[in-house]
Amino acid sequence: MDFKDDVRLDSSQVESGGRRVPGGGLAVGGGVAGIIALIAALVFGVDLGGLTGGGAAPAPVDSGSNLAAQCRTGQDADQNEECRVIGVVNSIQEYWPTAMGGYEEAKTVLFSGAVDTGCGAADSSVGPFYCPADRRVYLDLSFFDQLQSRFGAKGGPFAQAYVIGHEYGHHVQNLTGVLSRSQNDRQGPESGAVRVELQADCYAGAWAKNAYETGLFAQPFTRADIEEALSAASAVGDDSIQERTQGRVDPEGFTHGTSAQRVKWFSTGYETGDPKRCDTFSGAI
Repeated sequence: MDFKDDVRLDSSQVESGGRRVPGGGLAVGGGVAGIIALIAALVFGVDLGGLTGGGAAPAPVDSGSNLAAQCRTGQDADQNEECRVIGVVNSIQEYWPTAMGGYEEAKTVLFSGAVDTGCGAADSSVGPFYCPADRRVYLDLSFFDQLQSRFGAKGGPFAQAYVIGHEYGHHVQNLTGVLSRSQNDRQGPESGAVRVELQADCYAGAWAKNAYETGLFAQPFTRADIEEALSAASAVGDDSIQERTQGRVDPEGFTHGTSAQRVKWFSTGYETGDPKRCDTFSGAI
């Protein structure tokens, strides 16, 4: 993944230094079910509204002035992780208005430790997530190290881009009203939750196919880039996580889809480049 050296970054789309919340965290129950729920929350995020109480809108300590000074061009994005996040977010939000009418931008908040959100308090164990209440994507960059060390993914810049693309897929779902389909159907192999997550994977793939056209990248993504995304998708399938954590697979506990399904739907979005082909709510998945 290579940005054009002289392309200008819009740092206003990303905020740095989300407010730390002492002792803040998700209210996730104990036992095997609680562990799986926590891991599901960590892997590419969930709607925290069903897991925490209400909360104040985010109050970043730093509105992004440091990012504006540090992250000016694509060359900065190639050399600095926070700047790379800005570049990816810029590309995603350049793409979606061309793919759907009525797209509204959503900010990304970079935080460390814990953060207060419109969906309640969350800490770093949650990993990346989207909060529909305040329409923001939240990222603790330490998650990307865990994606390799805990889940066995290849890692790399495009694995990060895939995660961000997935979270913005949830924002698109929120704008279209689809995200609510997971609220009362949270578990099971054919559940609304699984269908929502797989569609977000497909949306990430559709952006990846069209990302070069947004003008931020020096060349289309390579096969090696896409392999990083596929490795991440495979590593965080429900079946892989359950096998790793409890030694068996329980489809009734699925919340995000199997490894094969996650690979399939990202690939569907990438191969077609058409978000209209991302209908995970019709028929088998």
